[in-house]
Amino acid sequence: MKSIFLKRGKEESLRRFHPWIFSGAIHHMSEEPEEGEKVMVFTSENEYIATGHFQIGSIMVRVLTFDHEEIDQHFYEQKLAIAKDVRQSIGVMGNDNNTYRLVHGEGDNLPGLVIDIYGNTAVMQAHSVGMHLERHIIAKALKNVMGEGLQNIFYKSETTLPYKAELGQENGFLLGGDTDDVAMENGLKFHVDWLKGQKTGFFVDQRDNRSLLERYAKGRKVLNMFCYTGGFSFYAMRGGAELVHSVDSSQKAIDLTNANIALNFPDDSRHEAFAEDAFRFMEKMQTPYDLIILDPPAFAKHKDALHNALKGYTRLNRKAFEKIQPGGILFTFSCSQAVNKDQFRTAVFTAAASARRNVRILHQLHQPADHPINIYHPEGEYLKGLVLYVE
Repeated sequence: MKSIFLKRGKEESLRRFHPWIFSGAIHHMSEEPEEGEKVMVFTSENEYIATGHFQIGSIMVRVLTFDHEEIDQHFYEQKLAIAKDVRQSIGVMGNDNNTYRLVHGEGDNLPGLVIDIYGNTAVMQAHSVGMHLERHIIAKALKNVMGEGLQNIFYKSETTLPYKAELGQENGFLLGGDTDDVAMENGLKFHVDWLKGQKTGFFVDQRDNRSLLERYAKGRKVLNMFCYTGGFSFYAMRGGAELVHSVDSSQKAIDLTNANIALNFPDDSRHEAFAEDAFRFMEKMQTPYDLIILDPPAFAKHKDALHNALKGYTRLNRKAFEKIQPGGILFTFSCSQAVNKDQFRTAVFTAAASARRNVRILHQLHQPADHPINIYHPEGEYLKGLVLYVE
């Protein structure tokens, strides 16, 4: 295994168990590793401090362990078993819920790896070349840990790996091949598009927030913007909404939303879906909505886009404040990791002031417990949300 040596003093963040090593911290290497190769990291005093995956870019090493241990199938089985124990302890693996995140990258001490469970299918996603190269070992470890309850492992990393790595990766099954795509969340059924859908096929991270919305939906006229596959919409339906309108620019998302509504509420006339640009729809809408959900895709995927992202959040929320009925409830979110909680809140507050509406915060929302944040890696807190009462 090749070795990397740090500059003097650059080991301090690693002594605090931060799992990233930046290129500026590296003094020299024993020899240049291939991208994705496992490397050992040493301090300037030649003291072993970590082992991780080497990658090209600002973050040069993603740390797998701070102990001098072998990274093999047994290592992954141990990590996955701990991740499973966490999900069992927080109660997301219930009879009415077979949908949850099993591995959340750094939050589960497996940086660069995401695994979501949909019934008897796991969808695995690599965000680093190192995890891509280890995918077959990880799949074997995953099957051993999950047992007979796991029949399929679908690998979905075509769009999440660095394109410059030229890996020629393709999505496909590493185990099984069952295409039954219906899963269950809190007693509601939905189709999962793990073949071509966003992320792993469904936004598992909004489960708790969808449940909260259900409590507010009774008797309200609900608008679900950026609905994707309609998660918030069918919770609103179950919560007793008077009507639910789902909007997304993608016709495919609208088709999935309608299919999910039909799974749970066949022939229910309260729901209607529209394939249209969000801003255009909100500009011309006439329905007096008194519950609006704004859950857009990430406006800022990196810090260079931060300024424009904040302007986008302000513009979007201002339009919602202008249109929502007095006494209305606004659920508004940002999943942009580059936007912190204070920046997002400032954008929303600016929008409220611009629209001249009196607004109260009812809830401050975040990602659920199966998307844990490593206490040594605060960057893992990416989902931010507010539930607001608008006079």
